[in-house]
Amino acid sequence: MFSAEFEPAEANRRRAARSRVALNAELDGSHRTLCKVADISIGGIRLRTYSALKVGAKIWITIPIIGRVSATVKWADDYNAGCEFSEPIRADVIETLLSRAGHGDAFPGSRSGSE
Repeated sequence: MFSAEFEPAEANRRRAARSRVALNAELDGSHRTLCKVADISIGGIRLRTYSALKVGAKIWITIPIIGRVSATVKWADDYNAGCEFSEPIRADVIETLLSRAGHGDAFPGSRSGSE
């Protein structure tokens, strides 16, 4: 007889905890366009955009404190998109961004947050 533990895919979908934030950012493409960062982690970001993004698209985004980074659109619906960074962002850089945005309780185990 074969037996295995089952864990729904949704439970393990995200590799790192995300923190809610509301920041202006810029998408680079054929022309620069503004967007909002809705949440962020070391591995990815959720954006609110003014034009739809396509799943699989490679984008460049300029985020305060972090600067210009590349990402791939993993999901998109209307004017929201979840993107995975090409290279993870250092946790201390994310913490600095969040503390300046007033969200220092972002990461479990962070010095500035509620643990």
